[in-house]
Amino acid sequence: MRARLKPIREQTIVITGASSGNGLATAHAAVERGAAVVLAARNGEALASIRDELRAKQGRAEICIADVSREDDVERIGATAMAAFGGFDSWVNNAATATFGTIEQVSTADHRRVFDVNYFGYLYGCRMAARQLRARGGGAIVNVGSILGDRAIIDQGPYCATKHAIQALTDVLRMELERDRAGISVTLIKPGAIDTPYPEHARNLMDEPPRLPPPLYDPSLVADAVLFACETPRRVLYVGGAGLLSSMIGRAAPRLTDLVMEVIGRMIQEKPSDPGDPAARDNLYQARKDGAVHGSQHVAVRRTSLTLALQKLPRAVPLAAAGVIGALGARKALSALARRR
Repeated sequence: MRARLKPIREQTIVITGASSGNGLATAHAAVERGAAVVLAARNGEALASIRDELRAKQGRAEICIADVSREDDVERIGATAMAAFGGFDSWVNNAATATFGTIEQVSTADHRRVFDVNYFGYLYGCRMAARQLRARGGGAIVNVGSILGDRAIIDQGPYCATKHAIQALTDVLRMELERDRAGISVTLIKPGAIDTPYPEHARNLMDEPPRLPPPLYDPSLVADAVLFACETPRRVLYVGGAGLLSSMIGRAAPRLTDLVMEVIGRMIQEKPSDPGDPAARDNLYQARKDGAVHGSQHVAVRRTSLTLALQKLPRAVPLAAAGVIGALGARKALSALARRR
């Protein structure tokens, strides 16, 4: 059975990791379009403030204080949606945590913690959502992955590993639900670098404050992709042409990409002059300052993505156009890299 998804204005949407960044941007965009939202995160104070703000604008919003690394907490998120709105139509797995540092620097406990949140949190959410949506006759599961699930970057090993794992989890779940004709759409969102508090929230083991490698894109673009997937079945949606290009170059010339990463990988992830908000720093085990969509570091931000716009067109159009754009871009980038060697 093909998934038949409701318009956003008729939906209840669950969003994990909703107290900042992409999750918070998605919550605001969903409410503005008339959806009811259930916001889940660890920071109860930030969630309450966000809920009150959304309700003040006549939005329908409920919150659930939860750590997605605990399966019982994820079950409570589903129960909250049922009690507040009679269930949900779309479930968005978005909660994530990260480290900056080498594989050898990051402790085994910290590796496990990143997997507990980023992978097992998604697994618990997928199970909960699949069970509830089967009972409702269908809906959407949207997993917010990363371009780093295609092409790993130096000094973010645990995070990259979880995003590779989420790719596999999403693909397997999609096949199983399609085989069962469950009427559930499963989409993986692959953002490039996005201007969120991610670098400030990450545990940093490098010598300098971390940043995301430019160019950065606005979180509203991720929100746009997520909500599009909530009402339009898609397999994958890339956010940001720079991220897609890096993925394509990595596949076309993996060894050359490795060499470039080894030379400049750390440099483009350090920002000595701008550490960001210290109150937000290191939320690996405990929630820190939340409530902001954007990061506090001073960065240039792109507010449009042609790559995403093409993917939202009827399927045949973006396939052809993205193929041509990607091929030309990859050829140009490879030529430039070859000249620098």
